[in-house]
Amino acid sequence: MAAAEIELLHRAYAAFNRRAIETVLALMHPNVDWPNGMEGGRVLGTAAVRDYWKRQFESIDSLVEPKAFTTEADGRISVDVHQVAHDKAGRLLADRMIQHVYEIRDGLIQSMEIRD
Repeated sequence: MAAAEIELLHRAYAAFNRRAIETVLALMHPNVDWPNGMEGGRVLGTAAVRDYWKRQFESIDSLVEPKAFTTEADGRISVDVHQVAHDKAGRLLADRMIQHVYEIRDGLIQSMEIRD
């Protein structure tokens, strides 16, 4: 696993947790394939990811903290992530470990999948 790919993902998680949406989008391919973990399905392209995250941030506050990185047999990178989410009233919605699996292409995030 390339140190540059891990650094890219660390930067993406840090920016996401700061809600620096444009910073994260700059780390993605323009035609990124992204899971819609809140509403189901997938969104395609950075504009669709931006719109999805805006809707998400209006209804929940979440933090995602990467804990471990592993290279999968197909070359994708799986990240063990501690996810904590609250609704806008402060009620805990989730406090769990999940996996995010990334395809990195040309130094940018091409796709991500969520595994419970």
